[in-house]
Amino acid sequence: MACVSLASSSSLILSSLDYHRHGFRVFTRNCVDAVATRIRISRRNHRFRVFCESKLEQEILDFAEGLRVIGVKPEEKLSLFSDNSCRWLVADQGMLATGAINVVRGSRSSSEELLHIYNHSESVALAVENPEFFNRIAETLCSKAAMRFIILLWGKKSSVAPDIVEEIPVFSYDEIIDLGRESRKAFSDSNDARKHYKYETIGSDDIATYVYTSGTTGNPKGVMLTHKNLLHQIRSLYDIVPAENGDKFLSMLPPWHVYERACGYFIFSRGIELMYTAVRNLKDDLQRYQPHYMISVPLVYETLYSGIQKQIFTSSAARRVVARALIRISFAYTAFKRIYEGFCLTRNQKEPSYLVALIDWLWARIICAILWPLHLLAEKLVYKKIQSAIGISKAGVSGGGSLPMHIDLFYEAIGVKVQVGYGLTESSPVIAARRPTCNVLGSVGHPIKHTEIKIVDAETNEVLPAGSKGIVKVRGSQVMKGYFKNPSATKQALDEDGWLNTGDIGWIAPHHSRGRSRRCGGVLVLEGRAKDTIVLSTGENVEPLELEEAALRSSLIRQIVVIGQDQRRPGAIIVPDKEEVLMAAKRLSIVHAEASELSKEKTISLLYGELRKWTSKCSFQIGPILVVDEPFTIDSGLMTPTMKIRRDRVAAQFKEEIENLYK
Repeated sequence: MACVSLASSSSLILSSLDYHRHGFRVFTRNCVDAVATRIRISRRNHRFRVFCESKLEQEILDFAEGLRVIGVKPEEKLSLFSDNSCRWLVADQGMLATGAINVVRGSRSSSEELLHIYNHSESVALAVENPEFFNRIAETLCSKAAMRFIILLWGKKSSVAPDIVEEIPVFSYDEIIDLGRESRKAFSDSNDARKHYKYETIGSDDIATYVYTSGTTGNPKGVMLTHKNLLHQIRSLYDIVPAENGDKFLSMLPPWHVYERACGYFIFSRGIELMYTAVRNLKDDLQRYQPHYMISVPLVYETLYSGIQKQIFTSSAARRVVARALIRISFAYTAFKRIYEGFCLTRNQKEPSYLVALIDWLWARIICAILWPLHLLAEKLVYKKIQSAIGISKAGVSGGGSLPMHIDLFYEAIGVKVQVGYGLTESSPVIAARRPTCNVLGSVGHPIKHTEIKIVDAETNEVLPAGSKGIVKVRGSQVMKGYFKNPSATKQALDEDGWLNTGDIGWIAPHHSRGRSRRCGGVLVLEGRAKDTIVLSTGENVEPLELEEAALRSSLIRQIVVIGQDQRRPGAIIVPDKEEVLMAAKRLSIVHAEASELSKEKTISLLYGELRKWTSKCSFQIGPILVVDEPFTIDSGLMTPTMKIRRDRVAAQFKEEIENLYK
């Protein structure tokens, strides 16, 4: 059954299953395009567990009925705090099937954050990954939150702290499944079972889930997403990822995150094989399973890029020189190829004349013809090995953040397709994405189906013409119902006509009928977050993303956050790559070849040189820098679960150092 994982999301999903708010379904209708497939959805103990769709369906149905047996009512909120596993999927779908609203989060969040989410959402019960995780958060949650029961997705009840078991009923995953299975059997065996149940179909506008934002600034807000919101994504993503039965997807994002969730639902609706992995296993799993597609965030593609660069750098001098020369040639080849194919972005509304466009096209074709043999040689000598190591045969899908342009260009040059998408938790999440046949570098692609986008002036709210930069607004079936218990924030984000203010700055490419931009019309280009904009004491606005992306091209810089609000010039907090910094110092004879460390003063000097080199073409130059030793991580609270740096928390943690930096 192709729609197994979606079955509980709504009775409207491709007519695959009938679910009701009260009681259990009476009958099942198979999906029209049902296919047989294996589903690798769990990685535990370094091994994948393989589920066929019929087994997964039955577990979802049993779990849903098991919840009803223990008293779960429609529209009640159930918190689901867990990470990647097949049982997360079963619990998620089972909860939605009962008409309940699930409130999702991962195990890496702090106890205080989970307590806030649980209480703010008005959850009545909790499903957690395992006893170890629950014991870690129990002292905080159980003393300050009311819980009707607890469900352990993995592990034994005996491992739960004894004092908790005495006060709150604890169910294992298997117990819920058994209760549901027995109830379903009794229901099907009873001739008059229907007399004892009241049926009410789950509506498309009913709320399915609360997803608390994990943004880089401010407190998390509970985004209310409906079944209709999720269905919109499922029905619209095929244009972006034309996956077929037999294709394999590799993913490493938290399953509760709306980006991963929408992709996961779409994947199962197509009868495709999904494999979860983790950062530590990514390289091995890419080579072992050779997925057709990979779903991830920009940091993962940056990490793969860094690994490739390091491998080239550590090779012999001859190989290094040849590889770098061939890559430069491929950069030139693909740049001219974009010109004659019409994939070059421009904000200029004026089209070139026919003659200029023709000469431009002919010149680009001639240069490509000259460079093509060398590009082909590079593909055979260098890129085949890189492509085999990366293992992605169709496309990498990048979302959840901005992919730096130099990373985008590199993958294009070596023949690895990367499609960039854009969205927000508030839009379920996908708003726009690059199509396989219109993969315009530097953009986030065209709006997906049934989605409207407009660019407005930040002050007047007037709609701006194509090519003009302003605030991105979106309207469509994927836009949230609002923020839970936060009408003021909802009013700020959503207007009366249903337009969602994304808070992002961007522009829409003008439509040209000829020239190097003729196939770019209508694509969306982003240039940062409005609330991330740094206003200097001079009144000038600095977009930190531009500087950060440029600086991260340096192998010496591991992480960077541009600062400088109300200061005369922008500065930066930098986490250096100590190994690369030391190697660079040795190459430049700043320290002797046997040195094992570098002083902070010399490190700062090297970093200043890198910043000047890579940000020279940016609108602003970075002034004072603060070098910190410890990287920003999810565990430290300085990164979101999707690996975006939390600017506000970084600024707060280093407040004193920043003040001293500008004295």
